Amino acid sequence: MWIFLMLIFAAEPVPAPALETLDEIRIRDPFVLPVKETGVYYLYGTGWPLGEPGFDAYKSRDLKHWEGPFSVFRSDKDYWGQKDFWAPKVHPYKGRYYMFATFSPKSDGYRGTAILVADSPEGPFLPHSEGPVTPPDWAALDGTLFIDDEAQPWMVFCHEWEQIGDGAICAIRLSEDLARSEGAPATLFHASAAVWVNGAEFGNRKGLITDGPWLHRNQDGSLLMLWSSFGKDRQYMTAIARSASGKIIGPWAVSSSTIFEKDGGHAMLFQSFEGTQVLSLHQPNGKPKERAKFFTVDFSNNEIRLKAPLLSEITGSRQKETTSLP
Repeated sequence: MWIFLMLIFAAEPVPAPALETLDEIRIRDPFVLPVKETGVYYLYGTGWPLGEPGFDAYKSRDLKHWEGPFSVFRSDKDYWGQKDFWAPKVHPYKGRYYMFATFSPKSDGYRGTAILVADSPEGPFLPHSEGPVTPPDWAALDGTLFIDDEAQPWMVFCHEWEQIGDGAICAIRLSEDLARSEGAPATLFHASAAVWVNGAEFGNRKGLITDGPWLHRNQDGSLLMLWSSFGKDRQYMTAIARSASGKIIGPWAVSSSTIFEKDGGHAMLFQSFEGTQVLSLHQPNGKPKERAKFFTVDFSNNEIRLKAPLLSEITGSRQKETTSLP
């Protein structure tokens, strides 16, 4: 009898996990990694939907319905990074997946970007660099990977306004295996180079902020950077900068206008499996309403212009699905 009942229960299909739309996922600094080989998009960002400090992810086949969250990294007590857990960016490189993420130590030391590694975009990610690859005596954040025309890896990151007042975006060479930085960092530009940037106050401190650099190489060879700061009425905004030389060291010319000024930023770009160029950012910037927003993009005339919201037909109602991702 027991064997018969066990066979009945074993034959019952396992319910597929409920899928969520972007309107249901609270997230900051959204980063999308398309993996063409499996037809799956992965969404990473700042936030602890599983209730434990670390990094979680979601996955989707259509950019509309997302399965998750599932854990991709948790810090043990011996790891350098014990606080913050901000802005994870996952880059495929030489057959593995490298997560650039911002942490703070538990007590002494500065916030910085460290590098984790995994064999799968679903993790588990493990420490790769020995602590931060940003300068140890700098308050820094939001590092991301850039590979130049000579296959030299760089990290582009922000030198925090909290330490220098006028926040900066900087670049530093990385070792070929991405385990450490090499040489001195170069300052690409300061927040004050943009006329639209206003000082923002946090607590009793005020400064000019740089956030979320992201590099994009146009088909004509020009090199653009997305970055964010605070403008009029303390709105979080996104703008571009251009490298006059087409190289990471610049010189960089900062746009006098923004491409998104409706309290959204920390943008990045990815290409959909259908070939559409998509910009991702979080909006609004205020807690607890932050959500990922996707926009189609036009790159003509050495510009980045946002077109229509990619998912304008998805407006918050919960979508039920009957199949889950592998």
